[in-house]
Amino acid sequence: MNPLLNSLITELRRGTLTLAVLSQLRTPQYGYSLVQLLEKSGITIDQSTLYPLLRRLEKQELVTSSWDTSESRPRRYYVLSSYGLDIFEQLKLEWEKTSQELSTLLKGERNDESD
Repeated sequence: MNPLLNSLITELRRGTLTLAVLSQLRTPQYGYSLVQLLEKSGITIDQSTLYPLLRRLEKQELVTSSWDTSESRPRRYYVLSSYGLDIFEQLKLEWEKTSQELSTLLKGERNDESD
């Protein structure tokens, strides 16, 4: 793949991955379960991308995490905080608006204004 195109695709995906991850954290998830949920929707995310993203979201107080040690293998679960849920809902609205606007542009449609 063209290196420039690859770079631009990575840049394009960066913000969408954040929104995708937030969308799946309305219920508690651990890293691997989150990867599986995203993959079911066709979104691939490497662990080397996911875990730093989860740590950043936690630092921004959008998600909280807790350890579950009830099974043989301890797992760290992440879930949206109430603040994170508010931010997610706002981001979702913004994404839908931007997506619709961009879709119109990409279809070559124009406003009824004359040049």
